[in-house]
Amino acid sequence: MRTIFILSTFLLCQWMYGHTFGFDSTSDHKDFVASNNPLSTSNNLEEIGKTEATDMLKSAINITSPNSSSIWTIPGPVELEWNTKNIGTDKSIRFFLAKDDMVVQELGTFKNTGNAGGIILARNISSGNNYQVVGIEMFPDDKFHIAKVSTPYFSIKNKESDARKEQYRLLNASKTNTVAKAKTPKKIQNPKIAEAPKRMEFDGRNITYVKELSFKNEKIKIKIWDHGRQDGDIVSVYLNGFTIVSKHLLTYSKKQIEITLDPNKKNDLFLYAHNLGKYAPNTVSVEITDGTTSENIILNSDLKSCEAVMISVNK
Repeated sequence: MRTIFILSTFLLCQWMYGHTFGFDSTSDHKDFVASNNPLSTSNNLEEIGKTEATDMLKSAINITSPNSSSIWTIPGPVELEWNTKNIGTDKSIRFFLAKDDMVVQELGTFKNTGNAGGIILARNISSGNNYQVVGIEMFPDDKFHIAKVSTPYFSIKNKESDARKEQYRLLNASKTNTVAKAKTPKKIQNPKIAEAPKRMEFDGRNITYVKELSFKNEKIKIKIWDHGRQDGDIVSVYLNGFTIVSKHLLTYSKKQIEITLDPNKKNDLFLYAHNLGKYAPNTVSVEITDGTTSENIILNSDLKSCEAVMISVNK
């Protein structure tokens, strides 16, 4: 009996000890409670807030005129209206007229006032319902985000151009294929074109010279990168008709080329587009330097035209 009493007393003490000083089961749930506390989501909310703040700082262009119901009539002057977000009034917007995603005329570069009038369209632009105006932000504060926008399709009416087309069609219908073939080489051998100081055409595309540059050194460095959105633009760059950059995919990363100019003549440098990417035209930022002087320009190209510069060596 003595032994049973001692054993019972020992077990009772052990039970009381465990009950008083055992583990607190509520402590096992602290991590779970903390994870469901609203304060624990503050980091996620801060990240979302940062993203929204960044989006609010991005620049944007909205062209309000022309719109889908607009009809421009040639030869009358036309007007552009737009508004912007995060683009100062001291900045400029460059506008193009496009047809079927190909540029047919540069409308001009205007200060960001929201309105530009008195714009004269080329008389050879034909009537159609598939025209758009494209606007591009010039020299943005954030080089990794450049505002670029295009309008919905709208209409252009040109009675004179339509009449000329019809007259030309009737004239050609009366001629034989033999006469047409006989006239073709005469146009190619025109001495005025052969003696022209500037290259006016390449691979069937018109070339427009936008600027003349002069450097003291023959050896220059050229850097090119995408001026607009990275949308898959592929371009080549030619110097005096020879390829110096072949089928390059434009990104925000600058591609550098070192070349030697011909000091005895004007050198023509032009941009050639292999596609239009998602947004026409292909717009390329170009930096040219001889180590002493630097020039920054913007060149555009589509599937029918190329922009170019003339470069001279002036020692």
